[in-house]
Amino acid sequence: MGSEACHEKPHAVMIPYPAQGHVTPMMKMAKLLHTRGFHVTFVNTEFNHRRLLRSRGAGALDGVPGFHFAAIPDGLPSSDADATQDVPALCNSTMTACLPHLLALLARLNDPGSGVPPVTCLVVDGVMSFGYDAAKEIGVPCAALWTASACGFMGYRHYPQLIEWGFVPFKDEALLTDKAHLDTVVQGVRGMCDNMRLRDFPSFMRTTDRGDIMLNFFVHEGGRLSLPTAVMINTFDELERPVLDAMRAILPPLYTVGPLLLHAHHAVPDGTSLDALGSNLWKEQDGLLDWLDGHGANSVVYVNYGSITVMTNEQLLEFAWGLANSGYPFIWNIRPDLVKGDTAVLPPEFMASIDGRAMLTTWCSQEKVLAHKVVGVFLTHSGWNSTLESISNGVPMLSWPFFAEQQTNCRYKCTEWGNGMEIDGEVKREVLAAMIREAMEGEKGLEMRRRAAEWKESAVRATLPGGSAVTNLDTVIRDVLLANFNNKN
Repeated sequence: MGSEACHEKPHAVMIPYPAQGHVTPMMKMAKLLHTRGFHVTFVNTEFNHRRLLRSRGAGALDGVPGFHFAAIPDGLPSSDADATQDVPALCNSTMTACLPHLLALLARLNDPGSGVPPVTCLVVDGVMSFGYDAAKEIGVPCAALWTASACGFMGYRHYPQLIEWGFVPFKDEALLTDKAHLDTVVQGVRGMCDNMRLRDFPSFMRTTDRGDIMLNFFVHEGGRLSLPTAVMINTFDELERPVLDAMRAILPPLYTVGPLLLHAHHAVPDGTSLDALGSNLWKEQDGLLDWLDGHGANSVVYVNYGSITVMTNEQLLEFAWGLANSGYPFIWNIRPDLVKGDTAVLPPEFMASIDGRAMLTTWCSQEKVLAHKVVGVFLTHSGWNSTLESISNGVPMLSWPFFAEQQTNCRYKCTEWGNGMEIDGEVKREVLAAMIREAMEGEKGLEMRRRAAEWKESAVRATLPGGSAVTNLDTVIRDVLLANFNNKN
């Protein structure tokens, strides 16, 4: 592209938080902006850029004109491990060390000899708020993308109140896991469902240390979501309306643009180089869809606990035997680092018992699996991407939340949305087997499936032309992301 043509395009720099659950929705947003005429620079950390190159192959990142990848240091010691980094260390580093690196990258992009259009706007993950400072420094508009749920955000936003009201920090280590204490109902929680318990708030408030990195990271980032010009959120109005109303009362203009999975699917043609541009940081395993094709509708259990969840070997065994004893065929995604400090190893007798009726994988294209008609229920950690992918495909969920706002998502799907059931933290094989059977064929399962189908309809409606997600994104583009560009052209 010649330098003259270069200046005819707006240039959006996209900055996700460096974890799989944040990179995925930011990539969907990047594709949507590219289809609307933006030159896109997608900024990973150097660590995650190396992982992306390993999982996708170098050529897979170069195939779309006007869509480029860049990388900045994350401030942590260099590593080539193929695993999620230590979350508290990463949060502390993004909050304190990344701004100068981003400013240096923006300066390189804005150099007349860079071969790309000048940067005209930033789209920044809602927990990478140093990006707002960078946008202000170079004089361009900035929109935040909150990649998690609205209910999760409001849970985080109440951290200062939980501290003020004396619930946090916890007075004693024993209270962190005390079921009776975690069942304590917190009154006066604005915009959220009735009878919110301590256990329903995002889990980083479960600490005895007022100086805890994660507690303070979310106090800091939740408070700074007031700073960008606009906030986009990966949800849709019908699903979270009361919480969204509460957010709109305290934040800049707020726009629902999700589910981004469906939004991007409708906007990006299948089979194109842009569609093929992936964001999985693990290499995907082949053969799953062929295996699924051999089963009947709603007959398979799909199990995936996301990119960060870890469990003990005892929990792994309880899940394994619960799945085996349920009697249903299943796909189970077992990351190499799923077991704390060890490699996940399943006993030979378990492997023999599931021979011919299960497929164990390391990583897969979850979107494609959940879209397959044979998947009857999804065992999930309740991360927001997984939750929205399930909702978008009308699949009910069994939820085993691990950390962050997964507990909040779990509460909402079980009591507000009617499309999920919760697995007790101390998972027992016989209880899990019974829950799977109930979810697949019992009365509760049928009701969950009915509600899941209704939510799918709402999600699809929001993301079709004329739907709220499309209209809202058009508004953000016109009023925020193109504001500088249109003024100069």
